[in-house]
Amino acid sequence: MSDARERAKEFLTRQKAFRLGTLLTESSHPKTRTLSQTIQADTRAGIEQLLWVDADIPPALARVFGQNGFGRLVEAFAKTFRVGGRVFFTGCGATGRLSILLEAAWQRFWREASGREEGLSRLAEGMMGRCHSIMAGGDFALIKAVEGFEDFPDFGRHQLLQAGVQRDDMVVAITEGGETPFVIGTAWQGLDSGARVFFVYNNPTEILREHVQRSREVIEEPRITKLDLTTGPMAVMGSTRMQAVTVELLVVGAAMEMAMARVLESHLSRAVLRQLGLANPSCGDYTERFTELLAQLSAPDAVAAIARATAFEEGLYTDHGLVTYAAELSLLDVLTDTTERSPTFMVPAFRKQGDTVAPVSWAFVKTPFYPTRQAWYEMLQREPRGLDWGPEEYEALNAPPGLRARPPKLDNREIHRFQIGHEPDPSRTDAPDSALVTVAVTQEAEGLHQAALERFTGFRRTAAITVGPTKPRLNTDEHFHVRCDLPASPLRLWEHLAIKLVLNTMSTATMTRMGRVIGNAMVWLSPSNKKLIDRGCRLLVQVTGCPYETACEVLYEAIDEVTARSDAGEEVPSPVALAIERLSDKDHA
Repeated sequence: MSDARERAKEFLTRQKAFRLGTLLTESSHPKTRTLSQTIQADTRAGIEQLLWVDADIPPALARVFGQNGFGRLVEAFAKTFRVGGRVFFTGCGATGRLSILLEAAWQRFWREASGREEGLSRLAEGMMGRCHSIMAGGDFALIKAVEGFEDFPDFGRHQLLQAGVQRDDMVVAITEGGETPFVIGTAWQGLDSGARVFFVYNNPTEILREHVQRSREVIEEPRITKLDLTTGPMAVMGSTRMQAVTVELLVVGAAMEMAMARVLESHLSRAVLRQLGLANPSCGDYTERFTELLAQLSAPDAVAAIARATAFEEGLYTDHGLVTYAAELSLLDVLTDTTERSPTFMVPAFRKQGDTVAPVSWAFVKTPFYPTRQAWYEMLQREPRGLDWGPEEYEALNAPPGLRARPPKLDNREIHRFQIGHEPDPSRTDAPDSALVTVAVTQEAEGLHQAALERFTGFRRTAAITVGPTKPRLNTDEHFHVRCDLPASPLRLWEHLAIKLVLNTMSTATMTRMGRVIGNAMVWLSPSNKKLIDRGCRLLVQVTGCPYETACEVLYEAIDEVTARSDAGEEVPSPVALAIERLSDKDHA
């Protein structure tokens, strides 16, 4: 029996805990079942389909905000901030990047407030560093998925222990599906360390309780407070970076801001609180504002702008061109969307400085204001937190043999090799076509765009994506402005949500038009962990009609073939796409 067939047999017999087809987030959304066909015929109509799924969020908010768990979350944030404890946000993949965003938003507010608001300097000094993000694989995984990390609860326990969690702290464990072993491990470790623990997820509680044992154990633990944020299936089947993470950002961000209002009401006047968006914020305010944001993004002019941006990027990639985004305040948001395209649609991942073997990434992000080391600090509002685990550490954690024998390089030195600063990078312009695209909210757009044009040269085209109430005047070849209001918010919550929604919609629309989605299924995903192996098998079943067992075997064979061809320097399809081709060939043989 071949090694691929042996691994498929092992998955089928021993990894049944990762068979997740019953989960709502893994199911097909009826609104987008014809997405690929619709968007090929009419880009605007396809974008409207994607935005219709975001409209599932507001009706769910009344239920979410009405849960006892939400009120407890607000109270726990406020208490933790007052007593000097720390809040640990934990996540994996998209929720790991969300955790980092929440920490950075917190740090930026207090850093700026200490110099802007009289009387806040001493308070700000104590509040800085009180939020801490834990992402599976460390901050290196912000850029590139660390294979296998999410499958091991002990890895989550260990990362949280290393961060120093203790009594009077608070752990907010965030998992889109509600079943990620790494995140579940952080929840248990938080409990063992005496911290107050919250478990945030996007599948119906009863489905998780019935079908996923590791989730059931957390759900039935009375000392862990649960928040069920279910909104329904994703716009693209299983693509939880979209609606699941959007509602998580909105709900957890709202709870943080409500807690901040309680802490700050004795330090600031009501007028200043109002300027910050913290004058008695209510759940209804957040629901109303988010509903209005979606309405504005779905307006004809906004849809037209997103459609034009989609056509712009599609044309670049079709001509083997590259796009380089330039950003400042939205740097982390843009990096998140851009880096998530690699595992979702299997486009080339970000390439490190000095690597001349890996293909150049189709899209990258840089800032014109700082060199790379400082750019990482400004983006994260702290130094990166890489991991420097060696073979002994992986041995102690009972890691797979491959990790023990060849520990991945995940430390800060490796992180800094991703040059997101203003250093010149000829690989971004040495292509048949290239574009420099600034991404900004209205108030920063002119300064950012001018700085980017001065710092980054050699691009064949320039463009700008701007989001906000007014369209700035920019010297650029193309300008895609999405008009929307951005209410005051200490965490810049509405800016983050607007940029996320626009970029998620645009990047998904672009990849769908390029054939990387069939119907609403991601057939070009990279099956880098057990959850994605299962998803890949289910996509094969859906597209070809073959049995699950056959799909699993063919997928493992395709993974080996893609790896071998990639190592030989060939341009390769995703294993799922190759498996579909192989199964189709068998059907017609």
